[in-house]
Amino acid sequence: MPKRDKILVLFDSAGPTTLEHDYTDELQTEDWKTEAHVMATLKELGYPYEILGLHDDTDLLRQKLTTFEPDVIFNMVEHFGNLSSAEHKITSFLELQGIPFTGCSAVGITLCKNKSIAKKILSYHRIRVPDFVVLPMGRKIKRPKRLRFPILIKPLKEEASYGISQASFVESDDDFNERVKFIHEKFDQPAIAEEYIVGRELYVGIMGNHRLQTFPAREMIFHEVPEDEPRFATFKVKWDYDYRERWGIENDFAELDADMARRIEKLCKRIYHLLLIDGYARIDLRLTPEGEIVFIEANPNPMLASDEDFAVAAEKAGFPYPRLIQRILQIGKTTIRD
Repeated sequence: MPKRDKILVLFDSAGPTTLEHDYTDELQTEDWKTEAHVMATLKELGYPYEILGLHDDTDLLRQKLTTFEPDVIFNMVEHFGNLSSAEHKITSFLELQGIPFTGCSAVGITLCKNKSIAKKILSYHRIRVPDFVVLPMGRKIKRPKRLRFPILIKPLKEEASYGISQASFVESDDDFNERVKFIHEKFDQPAIAEEYIVGRELYVGIMGNHRLQTFPAREMIFHEVPEDEPRFATFKVKWDYDYRERWGIENDFAELDADMARRIEKLCKRIYHLLLIDGYARIDLRLTPEGEIVFIEANPNPMLASDEDFAVAAEKAGFPYPRLIQRILQIGKTTIRD
């Protein structure tokens, strides 16, 4: 039997930690289910692995790499020093170590994290994106006349709908100014304001580097939200399970005709390559009532819990969870980092 690769499972720690920190209690909670699912699957697959939580001290990582000498790093780090905008710095550090790791490279993460850069690149290549404007800090807040209401206002460099609430949907200049100011003060970063696109909310998982595997589209469905009310993924809509139940919000496989499914698959593969994504990602789209596909954002290294959209869609595409984790490891090990 061939020798199994040694895996270092690398993830976020909310505060300073040590090499010997025991994460047993954390791994029993809902917030840590992704890490728990991945580790349980690595154990099931027979991989020897050790774990390390990373906060703001890369010296701990250097020590771990020296003592454990992993063959592959299973990278689930999304923050550094509690800043999600610094995720690419850890990925860059991993690239410098010359050790294979799972997920996206630093350049892909950087392009996708900055929502305005991603949209500019895709717009240049004639892919429909919402009209938008970036509102930097320290400047007068003013809506350009070309940007028409209703508008969604978000932090420029956050993900997982962090910073998005019902108050993000604005229909007046006073509300526009107030929300942009809130983003500046609360998140200490620029705001992006973009036109609200009426339509269905779709999520498409993709895996690979050059040869890509796409998964069936998932859709966020708003059963109890009136048709004339805005429907978009706020933080509560995504993560507050009581709120989701109250409003009849669920994620399910999107019902699409064959032609539309092919169009979406082709477009998502193109987006993946244009934004220099590798490893695995989720592409978020809006499908308008007229059948137009609009790019919203790309999420490299999406949540990998076995019951979340990416893994559920992967299973339908023929990748049950153990096979999915195995494939992500294989892709990470064979990726050439320039």
